[in-house]
Amino acid sequence: MSAPAAHQTLAILRHLSVQRGPVTAASIAAALGLPRSTAYRLLGVLEEHGFVLHFPEARRYGIGLAAFEMSSGFSRQEPLTRLGGPVLAGLVDRLGESGHLAVLHGRDVIYLIEERAPRRPSLVSDVGVRLPSHLTASGLAMLADLPKAQVRALFPDATAFAQRTEQTVGSYSALARRLVDVRARGHATEDGEVTPGLSSVAVAVHDHAGWPVASIAVTFDSDVGEGVVDTIVDGVGAAAADLSRRVQGRPGGTRA
Repeated sequence: MSAPAAHQTLAILRHLSVQRGPVTAASIAAALGLPRSTAYRLLGVLEEHGFVLHFPEARRYGIGLAAFEMSSGFSRQEPLTRLGGPVLAGLVDRLGESGHLAVLHGRDVIYLIEERAPRRPSLVSDVGVRLPSHLTASGLAMLADLPKAQVRALFPDATAFAQRTEQTVGSYSALARRLVDVRARGHATEDGEVTPGLSSVAVAVHDHAGWPVASIAVTFDSDVGEGVVDTIVDGVGAAAADLSRRVQGRPGGTRA
């Protein structure tokens, strides 16, 4: 059943959620192709219920407290672990290699889920473990999709870079070059920088605004063949796309 007003209301909230600050009703109407009268009417209803704030002096509208409270409820329900668990379990079953789900926290990654494949070695990336993001495929996958200014703020100088091996990135310029490569390939890799003899492939998971909210990674022996790595890359990419759809509330995700 079609519900135009509901679609328009949700479109306004989604539009406001990705803006850098409050915007005018006219710009909202133009961006969404709505009549101005419709935009003002729906903004009034959203304001009445606390989902939108009106800044009368600036004649602009922004996200309200009720929308923030809904996002807090989303966080409290641990959606990434609940949604990501089945996706990761299915990926590990298909590949026979261990996988993990991680999020960024400052310039570290925190591992939310580790799914151990049978007869595979234990990993340092257990649940709750923190590692420097620039050392890990999981971290690099997410850093590559952040604004450059934010990455620069996270890594202002050489002291921000923990060193593990001679190959470890040790400067912002080196990190920036590596992130360019990650963006070009669509996935991040790490080879022995966390655990000697083990490599990882990771792909970022995105919310509706394209923000990297997490990453899915698989870890495997560094000496596997190129064909095996290609299969892992494809599998991790598909799993990250599946979880992105689930996080965004979009249908069509593969059932793990």
